[in-house]
Amino acid sequence: MSSPVPDSKKPPKAVIFGCSSISLTEGEKQFFRYANPFGFILFQRNCTSPQQVKTLIGELRAAVGRPDAPVLIDQEGGRVQRLKPPHWPNFPPARMFGELHEKTPALGTEAARINARLIGLELHALGITVNCAPLADVLDDTTDPAIGDRAYSKDPTVVAECARAAALGYMETGVLPVIKHMPGHGRTQADPHFNPAVVGASHEALTQRDFAPFKALRDFPIGMTCHITFTALDPQKPCSVSPVLHEIIRKEIGFEGFLLSDDIAMKGLRGRMEDLVVQAVQAGSDCALHCSGNMNEMAALAGTALPMREDSLLRWRHAAGMPMQPAPFTDKTQLMDRLDMLLGVAAATG
Repeated sequence: MSSPVPDSKKPPKAVIFGCSSISLTEGEKQFFRYANPFGFILFQRNCTSPQQVKTLIGELRAAVGRPDAPVLIDQEGGRVQRLKPPHWPNFPPARMFGELHEKTPALGTEAARINARLIGLELHALGITVNCAPLADVLDDTTDPAIGDRAYSKDPTVVAECARAAALGYMETGVLPVIKHMPGHGRTQADPHFNPAVVGASHEALTQRDFAPFKALRDFPIGMTCHITFTALDPQKPCSVSPVLHEIIRKEIGFEGFLLSDDIAMKGLRGRMEDLVVQAVQAGSDCALHCSGNMNEMAALAGTALPMREDSLLRWRHAAGMPMQPAPFTDKTQLMDRLDMLLGVAAATG
């Protein structure tokens, strides 16, 4: 017996799910109809060719009965890109643009924007509407390699200017950027994918350095939280599931956009995922992210995930409706030639 068609009058659940492979199983189709997640996120396991990705995205949106259901991906460039050759090009890591900016600011921001535009063109052609980039984390001497060259610079101003350029580049192609990882991942010396991460810096130090790029980027449509425990803010809980999340991100940083939690399946969080999916939203996120595509985990989460609040849906509608200026030109060859030239300048002056 097939599952019922989702009731379009009911709000979706405040969770974004992954899926297991390159096409949906019948079980996944029925589950997504029942669970009605807000959207979906793709990983390398889901992407083998352009036509296959387009077909999969169509299946995902059909399963929830919403042709505009957001579809996300992490296509930062460097070590983190889910779309890979031979069908998609490799893109440089963020640090490369930060280094160019540190030498010649105008060229660094231009290169970051062109690179984002090239990535955005690839995503838009597939039907992917949200890219989980750019990072606005500030590098530190002890930053864990999990961030490393994914961040632009040790200088908060360079980070903010490069991240703004990249975010605008994505929006010029009709793809929404996600500013991450709020309120700052740069000081952590552990990878929260695998272990709890604790930062002991004072609130004043965090405000002056780590929070600064996020304040500068607070006008963008979507942000993502991090699973870092900041002892000066809440010594007991990671920011993403702590009441301080609202105080810091919404009030101190001033971010009013749509807020995603990072993946609640990360080992840096302690507790049952079916509780964490609620705690993340209660702490101030609009929606929780669960990436593995594991059916047993998703089934457990579907039973506890909260419906999207009206204020969250309003924030999403505002994000999705933000005006996106068409790019000055979108010829990939011209863009790639210009980017190669700019990066060549960086190499020559290194």
